[in-house]
Amino acid sequence: MIQLSSEERAMHDGRDGPAAALALRIVAETARMLGAERLVPIVSAHIDGCLYHGDSGTLFAERLVAGEGAVRVPTTLNVGALDLLHPDRARLSPHRAAMARRMMDAYVELGCRPTWTCAPYQAGHRPAAGQHVAWGESNAVAFCNSVLGARSERYGDYLDICAALAARAPYVGLHRDENRRATVLVDCRGLDPRLLAEDAVYPVLGAWLGAAMGARIAAFDGLPAGLSDDRLKALGAAAASTGAVGLFHIIGTTPEAPDVATAFAGQPPQETVRLTGAMLRAARDGLSTARAAPGAAIDAIAIGSPHLSVDEFWRLLRLLDGRRSVLPFYACTGRHTVDRLEEFGLWDEIKAANITVVADTCIVVTPILPDGGGVLLTNSGKFAHYTRPNTGYDVVYGSLADVVETAVAGRLVRDESLWR
Repeated sequence: MIQLSSEERAMHDGRDGPAAALALRIVAETARMLGAERLVPIVSAHIDGCLYHGDSGTLFAERLVAGEGAVRVPTTLNVGALDLLHPDRARLSPHRAAMARRMMDAYVELGCRPTWTCAPYQAGHRPAAGQHVAWGESNAVAFCNSVLGARSERYGDYLDICAALAARAPYVGLHRDENRRATVLVDCRGLDPRLLAEDAVYPVLGAWLGAAMGARIAAFDGLPAGLSDDRLKALGAAAASTGAVGLFHIIGTTPEAPDVATAFAGQPPQETVRLTGAMLRAARDGLSTARAAPGAAIDAIAIGSPHLSVDEFWRLLRLLDGRRSVLPFYACTGRHTVDRLEEFGLWDEIKAANITVVADTCIVVTPILPDGGGVLLTNSGKFAHYTRPNTGYDVVYGSLADVVETAVAGRLVRDESLWR
């Protein structure tokens, strides 16, 4: 039996309006089914349920608006089905486009920030270590738990907005101390330092982690100090795509793992895995659904899942060095990054490079890629995992340098020396 506080009971019984009562009842019933004894107050939320998958989602959001719903904590929004900054990007039927727009509008009416990004931590939404939150979007959950040290379960569509309206979440899973300690030690000390110095290895490391660990919590030992947010987000995004990873630790880097003893809460690891280059090579090969040799035809390029940061745009433009893509090239990002690109005066350079910037959404959740299918090249572990089932395109995984050289050449260019 779930125990409600007097404040929660009053909300449950309608004191704060129909939407708040509905939200609290849904959160409480979910908590009961999960075996929680109580709810936990949260300080923020990130909403994945704002992406249109059907009319019922739109109607649910509008019901919350009609019931005087309003979020009670700072709340950001994940990608929608439309690029509101470039209305011609998504090829949706009039009905689907209208319902997707109604859904996006409803979430804004509920008081959510119209961030429309899968990387809210890049848009200033960074709860403090130890704070309880209710985040949706798998990569954001992994980053929030692992890199920021805040506490969230993997909240699914519509439960996320209910938690935001109630300012409560079930006190289960990764909200609890005992469920956050590592159980598997991943020893990376035998890996070539030259490999670990490359951005391209971190989505592969994440893809291996998700496939090998599922939902188990691993701690990496032997990774370089000072890993950037971009490398950490790439690792977490791939791990949350190929598995159910909501939390990982990196010894000496992430906040709950200053040392091995702390990461494992004083307990010995249940398992130790010594990661090898061959294991990573196999994980990299598994990201590609097309076995394309150098020189093979590539039909499109997409990067930015999770959404590109400003630093990633800088690296892209430095690698291009004034050259132009001859292939359809999509760079997905958030509007907060678009604003920064405008501030830095980079738009002319991006346009000259023949790069299509997609904001508010991405190429695997709404039809943006050219019709007809083909082979897509990406440096994103998450895109590599979802592109084929979501778009019909086969995919080849490569580094950002591979992406740039392929875009300029119009045929696959991939440096294999790193992986030998």
